[in-house]
This record gives sequence, C-alpha cells and structure tokens, in this order.
Amino acid sequence: MSLSAKQIHLVQESFAKVEPIAEQAAAIFYQQLFAIDPSLQKMFQHDMKAQGKMLMSTLKLAVGSLNDLPKLMPVLKILALRHVDYGVKNEHYTLVGNALLRTLKIGLGDSFNDETREAWTTTYRLMAKVMKTETV
Repeated sequence: MSLSAKQIHLVQESFAKVEPIAEQAAAIFYQQLFAIDPSLQKMFQHDMKAQGKMLMSTLKLAVGSLNDLPKLMPVLKILALRHVDYGVKNEHYTLVGNALLRTLKIGLGDSFNDETREAWTTTYRLMAKVMKTETV
C-alpha cells in the first residue's frame, strides 16, 4: 500500500485547515471516539486537553512526514509500542480511524469531499497497518 502524490497533497492541504482549530478538533475527535465505544474512556486517565495536544502534535508530525514514508515508519512503530503499554489492541485502530474520519467531516464540512476522504482513509490504513505489527 502506498500513497500517491495527489493523496499526500489532499491530506496535507486538508490538515492545514484543521490546524487553526486544533484544540476544537481534538475535542471533537475524543467525543466521536467515545460515542463509538464508551469503554475506551477508561484508557484516558489524564488531562484531555493535554491528550488532545499530543494527538494533534502527532498528527501534524505524521501528515508532515508523508513525503518521506521510510522515515515515518520507525516513528509509527515507536508510537505503537507506547500504545501497547496503554492497552491499545488491533481492533482499536478501526475505531480510531472511524473517529478521525468523522472528526474531519465535522471540522472540514463540504471540503471533506469523497476524494479527500479516500486520501485520509488510505493514509490512515497505511499508518495503522504499520502500528498493528507492533501489537501482535
């Protein structure tokens, strides 16, 4: 699985629109995640604003690194290992992906069109595939 230059551009361009509302986007993400699976709330025992900042910082790093996937892969593996310590399981990646797509739709509105959604879906699946290898 790989990303086309157009997909990378769409993800980076749309994320640039999310960055100015990063705090709100993070709050929406966790609302969506907990709506999908309320049992996940117990995994988040810390300050949710700080958690949201970490989420957005990680997304910024990942999105900014899409042009150099070989450099991004080790970062994702380290991140995955940390998530294993938090109790993350492979099935959680689908829930997180769904929450991310819902958040982008809410945050971006009409500019989150089918092509942009597909670019994000492909990007997330690629990252999740790498991260899942560390949870086995």
